[in-house]
Amino acid sequence: MVVECITNNLPSMPHPAKHGTKEDKEDEPLVFDASLLRYEHNLPKQFIWPDEEKPCLNPPELVVPLVDLRGFLSGDPVAAMETSKLVSEACRKHGFFLVVNHGIDSRLISHAHRFMDDFFELPLSQKQRAQRKTGEHCGYASSFTSRFSSKLPWKETLSFQFSADKNSQNLVKDYLCEKVGHEFEQFGMVYQEYCEAMSNLSLVIMELLGMSLGVGRTCFREFFDKNNSIMRLNYYPPCQKPDLTLGTGPHCDPTSLTILHQDKVGGLQVYVDNEWHSITPNFNAFVVNIGDTFMALSNGRYKSCLHRAVVNSQTTRKSLAFFLCPGDDKVVTPPSELVDHVSPRIYPDFTWPMLLEFTQKHYRADMNTLEQFANWVQRNKS
Repeated sequence: MVVECITNNLPSMPHPAKHGTKEDKEDEPLVFDASLLRYEHNLPKQFIWPDEEKPCLNPPELVVPLVDLRGFLSGDPVAAMETSKLVSEACRKHGFFLVVNHGIDSRLISHAHRFMDDFFELPLSQKQRAQRKTGEHCGYASSFTSRFSSKLPWKETLSFQFSADKNSQNLVKDYLCEKVGHEFEQFGMVYQEYCEAMSNLSLVIMELLGMSLGVGRTCFREFFDKNNSIMRLNYYPPCQKPDLTLGTGPHCDPTSLTILHQDKVGGLQVYVDNEWHSITPNFNAFVVNIGDTFMALSNGRYKSCLHRAVVNSQTTRKSLAFFLCPGDDKVVTPPSELVDHVSPRIYPDFTWPMLLEFTQKHYRADMNTLEQFANWVQRNKS
Protein backbone atom coordinates (compact mmCIF):
# COMPACT_ATOMS: atom_id res chain seq x y z
CA MET A 1 0.00 0.00 0.00
CA VAL A 2 2.14 2.70 -1.30
CA VAL A 3 -0.04 5.63 -0.47
CA GLU A 4 -2.91 6.20 1.91
CA CYS A 5 -6.26 5.75 0.34
CA ILE A 6 -9.95 6.58 0.17
CA THR A 7 -12.81 5.69 -2.11
CA ASN A 8 -14.07 9.21 -2.78
CA ASN A 9 -12.75 12.39 -4.39
CA LEU A 10 -9.58 14.12 -3.30
CA PRO A 11 -9.94 15.84 0.08
CA SER A 12 -8.67 19.35 0.58
CA MET A 13 -5.13 19.76 1.82
CA PRO A 14 -4.57 20.85 5.44
CA HIS A 15 -4.51 24.61 6.02
CA PRO A 16 -1.37 26.30 7.40
CA ALA A 17 -1.24 26.67 11.16
CA LYS A 18 -2.85 29.69 12.72
CA HIS A 19 -1.92 31.29 16.01
CA GLY A 20 -3.87 33.42 18.40
CA THR A 21 -7.32 32.69 19.78
CA LYS A 22 -8.56 29.43 21.23
CA GLU A 23 -10.82 29.01 18.23
CA ASP A 24 -7.83 29.36 15.92
CA LYS A 25 -6.18 26.38 17.60
CA GLU A 26 -8.73 24.11 15.96
CA ASP A 27 -7.26 25.01 12.56
CA GLU A 28 -3.70 24.09 13.50
CA PRO A 29 -2.26 21.02 11.74
CA LEU A 30 -2.98 17.83 13.60
CA VAL A 31 -0.07 15.91 15.08
CA PHE A 32 -0.50 12.15 15.38
CA ASP A 33 1.45 11.26 18.51
CA ALA A 34 0.62 7.59 19.09
CA SER A 35 2.00 7.65 22.64
CA LEU A 36 -0.83 10.06 23.55
CA LEU A 37 -3.64 9.30 21.12
CA ARG A 38 -3.70 5.60 21.97
CA TYR A 39 -5.37 6.57 25.28
CA GLU A 40 -7.74 9.18 23.81
CA HIS A 41 -11.47 8.42 23.96
CA ASN A 42 -12.49 11.53 22.03
CA LEU A 43 -11.00 10.95 18.60
CA PRO A 44 -10.08 14.02 16.56
CA LYS A 45 -12.67 14.42 13.84
CA GLN A 46 -10.05 13.92 11.11
CA PHE A 47 -9.84 10.23 12.10
CA ILE A 48 -13.57 9.56 12.09
CA TRP A 49 -14.68 7.86 8.88
CA PRO A 50 -18.14 8.17 7.26
CA ASP A 51 -20.73 5.70 8.48
CA GLU A 52 -20.75 3.76 5.21
CA GLU A 53 -16.99 3.17 5.47
CA LYS A 54 -16.67 2.42 9.17
CA PRO A 55 -15.50 -1.09 10.17
CA CYS A 56 -18.10 -3.85 10.27
CA LEU A 57 -18.41 -6.16 13.25
CA ASN A 58 -17.35 -9.79 12.89
CA PRO A 59 -16.84 -9.97 9.11
CA PRO A 60 -16.73 -13.48 7.61
CA GLU A 61 -13.30 -15.00 7.09
CA LEU A 62 -12.02 -15.15 3.52
CA VAL A 63 -10.90 -18.61 2.48
CA VAL A 64 -7.58 -17.73 0.86
CA PRO A 65 -5.70 -20.36 -1.19
CA LEU A 66 -2.66 -21.71 0.63
CA VAL A 67 0.13 -21.99 -1.94
CA ASP A 68 2.89 -24.39 -0.88
CA LEU A 69 6.13 -23.44 -2.65
CA ARG A 70 8.19 -26.44 -1.52
CA GLY A 71 7.58 -28.54 -4.62
CA PHE A 72 7.97 -25.60 -6.99
CA LEU A 73 11.26 -24.52 -5.40
CA SER A 74 12.60 -28.10 -5.55
CA GLY A 75 11.97 -28.25 -9.31
CA ASP A 76 9.06 -30.71 -9.24
CA PRO A 77 7.22 -30.09 -12.58
CA VAL A 78 3.94 -31.59 -11.37
CA ALA A 79 3.97 -29.42 -8.25
CA ALA A 80 4.80 -26.40 -10.41
CA MET A 81 1.74 -26.92 -12.60
CA GLU A 82 -0.56 -27.51 -9.64
CA THR A 83 0.79 -24.44 -7.85
CA SER A 84 0.43 -22.19 -10.90
CA LYS A 85 -3.17 -23.35 -11.35
CA LEU A 86 -3.98 -22.48 -7.73
CA VAL A 87 -2.41 -19.04 -8.16
CA SER A 88 -4.35 -18.46 -11.38
CA GLU A 89 -7.69 -19.23 -9.72
CA ALA A 90 -6.98 -16.83 -6.86
CA CYS A 91 -5.74 -14.01 -9.11
CA ARG A 92 -8.72 -14.21 -11.44
CA LYS A 93 -11.17 -14.17 -8.53
CA HIS A 94 -9.79 -11.65 -6.05
CA GLY A 95 -6.01 -11.37 -6.33
CA PHE A 96 -5.08 -12.69 -2.85
CA PHE A 97 -3.29 -15.87 -1.78
CA LEU A 98 -0.96 -17.13 0.99
CA VAL A 99 2.46 -18.69 0.43
CA VAL A 100 4.06 -21.19 2.82
CA ASN A 101 7.31 -23.17 2.70
CA HIS A 102 8.74 -20.11 1.01
CA GLY A 103 12.31 -20.58 2.15
CA ILE A 104 12.59 -17.33 4.13
CA ASP A 105 14.46 -17.74 7.42
CA SER A 106 11.95 -17.50 10.29
CA ARG A 107 14.58 -15.75 12.42
CA LEU A 108 14.86 -12.96 9.85
CA ILE A 109 11.08 -12.49 9.91
CA SER A 110 11.06 -12.38 13.72
CA HIS A 111 13.91 -9.86 13.75
CA ALA A 112 12.12 -7.67 11.22
CA HIS A 113 9.06 -7.53 13.49
CA ARG A 114 11.08 -7.01 16.67
CA PHE A 115 13.17 -4.16 15.27
CA MET A 116 10.02 -2.23 14.39
CA ASP A 117 9.54 -1.54 18.09
CA ASP A 118 13.01 0.02 18.30
CA PHE A 119 11.89 2.73 15.90
CA PHE A 120 8.18 3.24 16.56
CA GLU A 121 8.57 3.36 20.35
CA LEU A 122 10.96 6.30 20.06
CA PRO A 123 9.65 9.74 21.08
CA LEU A 124 7.86 11.46 18.19
CA SER A 125 10.59 14.09 17.86
CA GLN A 126 13.19 11.39 17.19
CA LYS A 127 11.02 9.57 14.66
CA GLN A 128 10.52 12.86 12.86
CA ARG A 129 14.21 12.90 11.97
CA ALA A 130 13.12 10.59 9.17
CA GLN A 131 10.00 12.66 8.33
CA ARG A 132 8.64 12.08 4.85
CA LYS A 133 8.76 15.25 2.74
CA THR A 134 5.81 16.47 0.70
CA GLY A 135 5.61 14.71 -2.64
CA GLU A 136 7.97 11.92 -1.59
CA HIS A 137 7.10 8.31 -0.78
CA CYS A 138 9.97 7.42 1.57
CA GLY A 139 10.44 8.33 5.21
CA TYR A 140 8.38 8.43 8.40
CA ALA A 141 4.70 9.36 8.26
CA SER A 142 2.45 9.81 11.28
CA SER A 143 -0.98 9.19 9.76
CA PHE A 144 -0.26 11.43 6.71
CA THR A 145 -1.52 14.42 8.70
CA SER A 146 0.62 16.77 6.60
CA ARG A 147 -0.94 15.54 3.38
CA PHE A 148 -4.65 15.00 4.02
CA SER A 149 -7.24 16.59 6.28
CA SER A 150 -9.98 13.96 6.51
CA LYS A 151 -10.42 10.19 6.78
CA LEU A 152 -6.96 9.86 8.25
CA PRO A 153 -5.51 6.38 8.93
CA TRP A 154 -4.82 5.33 12.51
CA LYS A 155 -1.21 4.32 11.95
CA GLU A 156 2.43 5.26 11.64
CA THR A 157 4.66 4.09 8.81
CA LEU A 158 8.31 4.05 7.84
CA SER A 159 8.93 3.55 4.12
CA PHE A 160 12.17 3.17 2.19
CA GLN A 161 13.42 2.32 -1.26
CA PHE A 162 15.01 -1.01 -2.24
CA SER A 163 16.93 -1.61 -5.42
CA ALA A 164 17.90 -5.02 -6.81
CA ASP A 165 20.67 -3.34 -8.80
CA LYS A 166 24.06 -4.71 -7.73
CA ASN A 167 25.39 -1.15 -7.50
CA SER A 168 22.87 -0.38 -4.73
CA GLN A 169 23.55 -3.27 -2.38
CA ASN A 170 23.45 -1.16 0.80
CA LEU A 171 20.72 1.29 -0.23
CA VAL A 172 18.34 0.38 2.61
CA LYS A 173 20.97 0.31 5.35
CA ASP A 174 22.59 3.57 4.22
CA TYR A 175 19.25 5.37 3.97
CA LEU A 176 18.11 4.31 7.44
CA CYS A 177 21.44 5.20 9.05
CA GLU A 178 21.34 8.61 7.37
CA LYS A 179 17.77 9.34 8.44
CA VAL A 180 17.56 7.75 11.88
CA GLY A 181 21.19 7.71 13.01
CA HIS A 182 24.19 5.41 12.90
CA GLU A 183 23.10 3.78 16.16
CA PHE A 184 20.45 2.15 13.94
CA GLU A 185 23.01 0.40 11.74
CA GLN A 186 21.89 -3.08 12.82
CA PHE A 187 18.29 -1.97 12.27
CA GLY A 188 19.26 -1.03 8.72
CA MET A 189 21.12 -4.29 8.13
CA VAL A 190 18.05 -6.34 9.16
CA TYR A 191 15.79 -4.55 6.69
CA GLN A 192 18.41 -4.64 3.96
CA GLU A 193 18.50 -8.42 4.31
CA TYR A 194 14.72 -8.64 4.59
CA CYS A 195 14.22 -6.64 1.39
CA GLU A 196 16.68 -8.85 -0.47
CA ALA A 197 14.76 -11.92 0.66
CA MET A 198 11.45 -10.35 -0.41
CA SER A 199 12.87 -9.40 -3.79
CA ASN A 200 14.01 -12.98 -4.38
CA LEU A 201 10.65 -14.37 -3.25
CA SER A 202 8.78 -11.96 -5.50
CA LEU A 203 10.76 -13.19 -8.51
CA VAL A 204 9.77 -16.77 -7.67
CA ILE A 205 6.14 -15.66 -7.52
CA MET A 206 6.59 -13.88 -10.85
CA GLU A 207 7.67 -17.21 -12.37
CA LEU A 208 4.43 -18.74 -11.12
CA LEU A 209 2.39 -15.85 -12.48
CA GLY A 210 4.08 -16.20 -15.86
CA MET A 211 3.30 -19.91 -15.99
CA SER A 212 -0.28 -19.35 -14.90
CA LEU A 213 -0.85 -16.79 -17.66
CA GLY A 214 0.80 -18.92 -20.32
CA VAL A 215 3.68 -16.56 -21.09
CA GLY A 216 6.45 -18.71 -19.59
CA ARG A 217 8.40 -18.70 -16.34
CA THR A 218 10.97 -16.13 -17.38
CA CYS A 219 8.74 -13.40 -18.86
CA PHE A 220 7.82 -11.52 -15.69
CA ARG A 221 10.88 -12.64 -13.74
CA GLU A 222 13.12 -10.89 -16.26
CA PHE A 223 10.87 -7.83 -16.28
CA PHE A 224 11.26 -7.42 -12.51
CA ASP A 225 14.81 -8.75 -12.17
CA LYS A 226 16.23 -5.28 -11.47
CA ASN A 227 13.23 -4.10 -9.50
CA ASN A 228 13.15 -0.74 -7.78
CA SER A 229 10.75 -1.53 -4.95
CA ILE A 230 9.35 -0.06 -1.74
CA MET A 231 9.43 -1.48 1.77
CA ARG A 232 7.00 -0.21 4.39
CA LEU A 233 6.80 -0.88 8.12
CA ASN A 234 3.21 -0.44 9.35
CA TYR A 235 2.54 0.26 13.01
CA TYR A 236 -1.09 0.44 14.16
CA PRO A 237 -1.36 1.60 17.80
CA PRO A 238 -4.44 0.77 19.88
CA CYS A 239 -7.45 3.04 19.43
CA GLN A 240 -10.05 3.50 22.15
CA LYS A 241 -12.81 3.89 19.52
CA PRO A 242 -11.81 1.37 16.84
CA ASP A 243 -15.36 1.30 15.48
CA LEU A 244 -15.01 4.91 14.29
CA THR A 245 -11.76 4.77 12.32
CA LEU A 246 -9.57 2.64 10.05
CA GLY A 247 -5.90 1.73 10.18
CA THR A 248 -5.71 1.92 6.39
CA GLY A 249 -8.57 3.02 4.17
CA PRO A 250 -10.07 0.95 1.33
CA HIS A 251 -7.74 0.83 -1.66
CA CYS A 252 -6.06 -1.24 -4.32
CA ASP A 253 -2.26 -1.19 -4.29
CA PRO A 254 -0.87 0.87 -7.20
CA THR A 255 2.27 -1.27 -7.25
CA SER A 256 2.81 -4.63 -8.99
CA LEU A 257 2.83 -7.21 -6.21
CA THR A 258 2.57 -6.91 -2.44
CA ILE A 259 4.14 -9.43 -0.07
CA LEU A 260 2.78 -8.80 3.40
CA HIS A 261 3.74 -10.42 6.66
CA GLN A 262 1.31 -9.89 9.53
CA ASP A 263 2.02 -10.35 13.19
CA LYS A 264 -0.47 -12.40 15.21
CA VAL A 265 -2.92 -9.51 15.65
CA GLY A 266 -5.71 -9.53 13.07
CA GLY A 267 -6.73 -6.50 11.05
CA LEU A 268 -6.43 -7.13 7.30
CA GLN A 269 -9.74 -7.20 5.43
CA VAL A 270 -10.52 -7.86 1.74
CA TYR A 271 -13.62 -6.88 -0.23
CA VAL A 272 -14.96 -9.94 -2.09
CA ASP A 273 -18.47 -10.69 -3.35
CA ASN A 274 -19.78 -7.32 -2.18
CA GLU A 275 -18.73 -7.65 1.45
CA TRP A 276 -15.68 -7.32 3.66
CA HIS A 277 -13.85 -10.47 4.76
CA SER A 278 -11.06 -10.88 7.29
CA ILE A 279 -7.80 -12.71 6.62
CA THR A 280 -6.68 -14.59 9.70
CA PRO A 281 -3.00 -14.03 10.56
CA ASN A 282 -0.64 -16.93 9.87
CA PHE A 283 2.88 -16.19 11.09
CA ASN A 284 4.28 -18.96 8.89
CA ALA A 285 2.80 -17.50 5.71
CA PHE A 286 3.09 -14.41 3.57
CA VAL A 287 -0.02 -12.73 2.21
CA VAL A 288 0.42 -11.98 -1.50
CA ASN A 289 -1.81 -9.73 -3.55
CA ILE A 290 -1.84 -8.35 -7.07
CA GLY A 291 -1.46 -4.58 -7.54
CA ASP A 292 -2.64 -2.18 -10.24
CA THR A 293 0.64 -2.24 -12.17
CA PHE A 294 0.52 -6.01 -12.60
CA MET A 295 -3.18 -5.82 -13.42
CA ALA A 296 -2.18 -3.60 -16.36
CA LEU A 297 0.74 -5.89 -17.22
CA SER A 298 -1.66 -8.85 -17.41
CA ASN A 299 -4.06 -6.79 -19.55
CA GLY A 300 -6.69 -6.98 -16.83
CA ARG A 301 -6.75 -10.76 -16.54
CA TYR A 302 -5.53 -10.70 -12.95
CA LYS A 303 -7.29 -8.45 -10.48
CA SER A 304 -6.06 -5.83 -8.07
CA CYS A 305 -8.31 -6.29 -5.05
CA LEU A 306 -9.83 -3.75 -2.68
CA HIS A 307 -8.60 -4.14 0.89
CA ARG A 308 -8.17 -2.21 4.14
CA ALA A 309 -6.90 -2.54 7.72
CA VAL A 310 -8.87 -2.15 10.94
CA VAL A 311 -7.55 -1.45 14.44
CA ASN A 312 -8.43 -2.58 17.96
CA SER A 313 -8.52 -1.05 21.43
CA GLN A 314 -6.04 -3.35 23.16
CA THR A 315 -3.01 -4.33 21.12
CA THR A 316 -0.60 -2.72 18.67
CA ARG A 317 -0.67 -4.41 15.27
CA LYS A 318 2.44 -4.58 13.06
CA SER A 319 2.93 -5.63 9.48
CA LEU A 320 5.78 -5.71 6.97
CA ALA A 321 4.83 -4.79 3.40
CA PHE A 322 7.15 -5.24 0.42
CA PHE A 323 5.82 -3.57 -2.73
CA LEU A 324 7.41 -4.96 -5.88
CA CYS A 325 7.87 -2.31 -8.58
CA PRO A 326 9.61 -2.56 -11.96
CA GLY A 327 12.79 -0.68 -12.78
CA ASP A 328 12.21 2.96 -13.65
CA ASP A 329 12.97 2.40 -17.33
CA LYS A 330 10.64 -0.58 -17.79
CA VAL A 331 7.55 0.10 -19.90
CA VAL A 332 4.45 -1.57 -18.51
CA THR A 333 2.87 -3.21 -21.54
CA PRO A 334 1.28 -6.67 -21.62
CA PRO A 335 2.98 -9.58 -23.44
CA SER A 336 1.60 -10.14 -26.94
CA GLU A 337 0.13 -13.49 -25.82
CA LEU A 338 -2.32 -11.62 -23.59
CA VAL A 339 -3.66 -9.30 -26.31
CA ASP A 340 -6.00 -10.40 -29.11
CA HIS A 341 -9.36 -9.52 -30.68
CA VAL A 342 -11.16 -11.10 -27.71
CA SER A 343 -8.95 -9.31 -25.16
CA PRO A 344 -7.82 -5.99 -26.71
CA ARG A 345 -5.53 -3.59 -24.87
CA ILE A 346 -7.20 -2.05 -21.83
CA TYR A 347 -4.53 0.29 -20.46
CA PRO A 348 -1.97 2.56 -22.17
CA ASP A 349 1.77 2.00 -21.88
CA PHE A 350 3.34 3.64 -18.84
CA THR A 351 6.31 3.44 -16.49
CA TRP A 352 6.15 2.96 -12.74
CA PRO A 353 7.53 6.48 -12.00
CA MET A 354 4.56 7.91 -13.92
CA LEU A 355 2.04 6.04 -11.78
CA LEU A 356 3.97 6.85 -8.60
CA GLU A 357 3.95 10.56 -9.46
CA PHE A 358 0.20 10.37 -10.11
CA THR A 359 -0.52 8.87 -6.68
CA GLN A 360 1.86 11.20 -4.86
CA LYS A 361 0.95 14.51 -6.50
CA HIS A 362 -2.37 14.24 -8.31
CA TYR A 363 -4.61 11.56 -6.82
CA ARG A 364 -5.24 9.95 -3.46
CA ALA A 365 -5.19 6.27 -4.36
CA ASP A 366 -8.41 4.29 -4.10
CA MET A 367 -10.18 1.45 -5.90
CA ASN A 368 -10.30 3.49 -9.12
CA THR A 369 -6.65 4.53 -9.28
CA LEU A 370 -5.69 2.55 -12.38
CA GLU A 371 -8.71 3.74 -14.37
CA GLN A 372 -8.14 7.36 -13.35
CA PHE A 373 -4.44 7.09 -14.11
CA ALA A 374 -5.13 5.64 -17.58
CA ASN A 375 -7.40 8.61 -18.31
CA TRP A 376 -4.72 10.99 -17.02
CA VAL A 377 -2.09 9.43 -19.29
CA GLN A 378 -4.37 9.70 -22.31
CA ARG A 379 -5.15 13.36 -21.56
CA ASN A 380 -1.45 14.19 -21.25
CA LYS A 381 -0.77 12.56 -24.61
CA SER A 382 -3.38 14.64 -26.41
